[in-house]
Amino acid sequence: MHAIDVMSPDVICAGPDTSLAELVRLMLDNDVSGVPIVEDGRVVGMVSEGDLLRRTEPESEARPSRWLELLTSSDRLAADYAKSHGRKASEIMTRDVVTVDAAMPITEVAHLLEARHIKRVPVVRDERLVGIISRRNLLQALATALAAPVADADDRTIRDAFYAELQRQAWATPSSVNAVVTDRVVHLWGLATDETVRQAIVVVAENVPGVRGVEDHMDHPRVFDPLDRPNWPSPTRP
Repeated sequence: MHAIDVMSPDVICAGPDTSLAELVRLMLDNDVSGVPIVEDGRVVGMVSEGDLLRRTEPESEARPSRWLELLTSSDRLAADYAKSHGRKASEIMTRDVVTVDAAMPITEVAHLLEARHIKRVPVVRDERLVGIISRRNLLQALATALAAPVADADDRTIRDAFYAELQRQAWATPSSVNAVVTDRVVHLWGLATDETVRQAIVVVAENVPGVRGVEDHMDHPRVFDPLDRPNWPSPTRP
């Protein structure tokens, strides 16, 4: 799936001249945590609830220390002041807005949200706003994918897919695992080098399309416990 397949097409947005009061009311009335600022169909900024909540900080808390002011450029200080005291969207919005193309795969969208630590991203086509994707949209797409019926696969296809996935993993040693597939149930035999690897091998099997169950028969290497020693008789003194 791509961004256009999961985005919300009806975007709650505002213009650069939208007042602070209107922005607050827009977010509350529509239960959204961020509003793209749009001019002539193009995204020029973003105002989030975090931008607005920071304005509630006491002046003594919001103002940086004197030594930090000396280390900060005057342009940055001026921009921070305008953002914290501005009365309309163009004065308080974040201008360096991250956007995604409508054709971007949703896996890349998810990685982008995670890497940038953001909750939503505008979707554009030919530089014009067409929708917005939030983390909730991605969770809804995941829920839909998990609920979708899986096409039946024969046992050999499942076994081949299992080993193909193991081959792609740097942590795996495919030769140490023997997968026997019967009636689409994967029986795992062999040796797991540790508990983490064992669990990962099971997860690989569970995610092969068509699998309806996994049985773990893998041996676990014995971990020597120095406190677990035979009950030898105490040495006797002469």
